[in-house]
Amino acid sequence: NFNFMELGPKGTGKSHVFQELSPYGVLVSGGDVTSARLFVKMSGNREILGLVGYWDVVAWDEFEQQKGRSVDAVLIDTMQNYLANKSFNRGKGTHEASASMVFVGNTKHTVPYMLKNSHLFESIPTAFIKGAFLDRIHLYNPGWEIKMLKKDSFSKSYGLITDYIAAVLHELRNNDLTALLKEYAQFDGSLSERDHLAIRKTFSGMVKLIYPDGKMTDEEAYELIDFAAESRKRVKDQLYIIDETFLAEPAKFTYIRKKDSRELNVETLERINNETVMPEVKEQRKPRPRIAPLQEKNLSFRLGQTGVTYQSLFADYLKEATEITIEDPFIRTSWQVKNLMEFLAMLIDTRYVDDLKVHLTTNEEESKIPELIDKLDDIKDDMTEYGIEFDYHFRDFHDRCIKTDTGWVISLGRGLDIYEKYSPYSVAAARPGKRKCKEFMVTFTKDNLDNK
Repeated sequence: NFNFMELGPKGTGKSHVFQELSPYGVLVSGGDVTSARLFVKMSGNREILGLVGYWDVVAWDEFEQQKGRSVDAVLIDTMQNYLANKSFNRGKGTHEASASMVFVGNTKHTVPYMLKNSHLFESIPTAFIKGAFLDRIHLYNPGWEIKMLKKDSFSKSYGLITDYIAAVLHELRNNDLTALLKEYAQFDGSLSERDHLAIRKTFSGMVKLIYPDGKMTDEEAYELIDFAAESRKRVKDQLYIIDETFLAEPAKFTYIRKKDSRELNVETLERINNETVMPEVKEQRKPRPRIAPLQEKNLSFRLGQTGVTYQSLFADYLKEATEITIEDPFIRTSWQVKNLMEFLAMLIDTRYVDDLKVHLTTNEEESKIPELIDKLDDIKDDMTEYGIEFDYHFRDFHDRCIKTDTGWVISLGRGLDIYEKYSPYSVAAARPGKRKCKEFMVTFTKDNLDNK
C-alpha cells in the first residue's frame, strides 16, 4: 500500500494518468466516495468488500474543497486506519486490503502565495486537513513542477502498449525493495517511523519504475533517495503549520551516505526557490513608505530616446489593479509577442500577481491566427505558474490602450511596440533601458468609477 497525493495546476495530466495507464487502477470522483463504496457494503448479513479489495490503486479525482460538499466523518476515520495499517473495521469484522490510495486535485493559488499565506494542502477538503490524516501520506508530488500536456508532449515514435506496461507494474508490486535503502543511507534519528516508512516505500517504488532490472549506479540511487526524502519532507513541513503538536519533535531530514560517509541535508525545491516570500516578523514591522498620489498626465518621447521601460511607464498605475486589459491590434510578429511577454514579466517583478487577470484584445490576418494562438497559449500556460489568469480574443479595431479595473486608461500611440529595432546580441536585448525608442505619446486618464 502506498499513500500518494498530487496537487497542482490544471492541465498536467493528473487524472489522465490514473484513468488511462492501467486496467488495475480505478479513478473515482472525490465527491462520490462513500464508506460503503470504498470499504464494505452491508447487504443483509453479508459484507461486500468495496473498491480497495479489487484494485491495485484507488485514485480520488478532483480532491479539492467544493462548496456544498460535505465529507462523512466515519469515512475519514476509516480511511486513517486503512492508510496506516492496511486494515479497517466495518460491519462485524476487521478487513485487510492491498490497494494504494491516491489523491489528486487542483491548487487554488500559486506556490509563493501558499507558502506565505497558508500551506500546500489548502485546496483539499477542510475535513481532511488534520495532522492524523496527512501524516499518513507517504509522498506529496509537487504538481506545479509537472509540465502541462501539449501537442509536443506525446511521442510520434513506437512505444509499448499501456496494457503491457500495466501488467509489468502489476507484477512488480510483489517485489519489496524497501530494505535496499539501508545499503545506501542512514537517516537522522529524529525522523519518525512514519517518515522512515514513507522514504523506504517511495525509494522502493522509484527503483522498480526507473531501474526495474535493479542495475543502477550509486549516484542514481542517491538521486532516488533525495526525491523520496524531499517528497516526505514536503508533507512534514506542512504538518508543522497545520498541527503545532508536530513541532514538539521536529524531524531533521539529513542522512549519511554509506558509500562515502558524506552527510547531506534534504530540502524541498519550493522552499529554496521562495525563501524571500516566507513570512518574517521583521518584515512586518517595517514602516510602509509614503506613496505619492497618481496624476493624470500626458507624456511624449523623442525618436532615439533611451531610459524608457515598461516599468517606468506603467508599474505605478497597475499596482492596485486586479484586472488589466491590453488593447493592441499589433501583437503579431515575434518581437511584438516578445513585448507582451516583457510587459507581463514587468508585472511579476513589480507587484503581487496571484489571482491577477490580464485580458488581451488583438487582431491578425485570418490565415495567420492559428500560429498566433499557439504562441498566446504558451504564454497563457506560463502565466498560470505565477498566478496570472491570462486570456485573449480577436477583433478588428485600431486604438491602442491599457485599461484597469481601478479606472485608469493609458492611451498608447504605438501600443507596446515602442522600441526601435535592436540586435538580439546586444546589451539592449537584455536591458530595455538601453534601447532606443520610437517617437510616441502616452496619456494617463482616470475614469470616475463611482459614477458608473
